[in-house]
Amino acid sequence: MSLFGKLFGRSTAAPAPEPQTHKGFSITATPQKTEGGYRIAAVIEKEVDGEAKRHQMIRADVIGSQEEAATASLRKARQMIDEQGEALF
Repeated sequence: MSLFGKLFGRSTAAPAPEPQTHKGFSITATPQKTEGGYRIAAVIEKEVDGEAKRHQMIRADVIGSQEEAATASLRKARQMIDEQGEALF
C-alpha cells in the first residue's frame, strides 16, 4: 500500500472467506492474527428445525501463515462436525 493510501484510510483488506459445506453444515474459516502467526478458528453454521444455529470454534493451535491456518481451520471444523454433528449447538 502506498503512503497516500495509508494516510487517507485506504486498505487492502483480504476478501471475505468463502464458506464451505460439509454434511449440511456451512464452515467459514476465520483465522485470528496472534503473536507468532494465526490461530485456528472457524464459524460453523446450520439451520436446525427452522432456526439458524452458529458455533464459533477457536483452537489454541497457532500456524505461521494465514493460508495454512485457514486450511487447518476447515479441517478441524470438519472433524468436529464428524464427531459431534448437531450436538455442537
